[in-house]
Amino acid sequence: MNPGCYTALVTPFTQDGATLDQEGLEKLVAFQIESGITGILAVGTTGESPTLGWSEHNTVVDSIARLTRNRCTCIAGTGSNNTQEALSATAHAASQDVEAVLLVDPYYNGPSSLEIRREYVAPIARQFPGLTIIPYVIPGRTGAQLLPEDLAFLYQAHPNVSAVKEATADLKNMRRTRACCGPDYTIFSGDDAMTQAMMTDPAIVASGVISVASNVAPAAITRMVARLAAGDHAGAAALLKKVEPLFDLVTVKTIEHTPFGEVICRARNPLAIKTLMRLLGMPSGPCRPPLGKMTRAGLDTVLSVTRRVWTESPEILRPIADFFNVDIAERLDNPEYQEGLCYSDY
Repeated sequence: MNPGCYTALVTPFTQDGATLDQEGLEKLVAFQIESGITGILAVGTTGESPTLGWSEHNTVVDSIARLTRNRCTCIAGTGSNNTQEALSATAHAASQDVEAVLLVDPYYNGPSSLEIRREYVAPIARQFPGLTIIPYVIPGRTGAQLLPEDLAFLYQAHPNVSAVKEATADLKNMRRTRACCGPDYTIFSGDDAMTQAMMTDPAIVASGVISVASNVAPAAITRMVARLAAGDHAGAAALLKKVEPLFDLVTVKTIEHTPFGEVICRARNPLAIKTLMRLLGMPSGPCRPPLGKMTRAGLDTVLSVTRRVWTESPEILRPIADFFNVDIAERLDNPEYQEGLCYSDY
């Protein structure tokens, strides 16, 4: 896999969330490519893979594979907590000539690392030796974790399992992956906020990021990753300072006041990024239930972060204004664009 920035693209829906917004999807892909993105991940978990039917899932993969061909890399999310489903989805992705597939650790049923290796990743790698297989390790969302030692076993037995999307938030685990898998293995950050640390740590040497924030700032984050890869740490740090507030929108945590006391509400990915995209006039549509809307406090957080970026570093978001022909200042200041984006009460 080439080093760089890969956008975990949201899946845009119609305003009622019932159907795929095909025209919107094509616009989002065109925006990413025009912005110089290294590649696009189709139907990862940011693309709401758990709530898409397999027919919808395959349609999105087909569209992104077609639109990116010979223009940037296409990774297809084909993971499941059912190996047979993952095999079927990977077969479909392979038929569309994607370069790689992403396999999220099986969620809820919680297999051991040994089982993930033997009963999930290995059968897929064995059946599709021409595809790059990228395990996606995110125990905070799945309740399971493919360990560095098992990544090394996989890489040794199946050289196409040559990369990992690392979202453990554990630098020690990442260093262990590098130690086990060797210098040629590709480690991608699965967490925007940790990309700099992962790329500059000599015991990790990550190759880039599979990013959520690049849905709205693809050019800036791509440039940041390129500067990190080139060893231009000062230039990368200057860009990081400008885009870093957007990383806080991957998960937005608020304290809500109820008649029964305070509760913590976590608006988890992709709710905040899709809310921002709707606010800015980009194709998005709502999330599918059980994800719903943000609280008023959550929406205020999105507004505050975005206004800060627009005021201090307007060049980060200006590509959106130019490509989608929207007035960002108006959309941030006019309350009518906020209608329907948050619950009216807790």
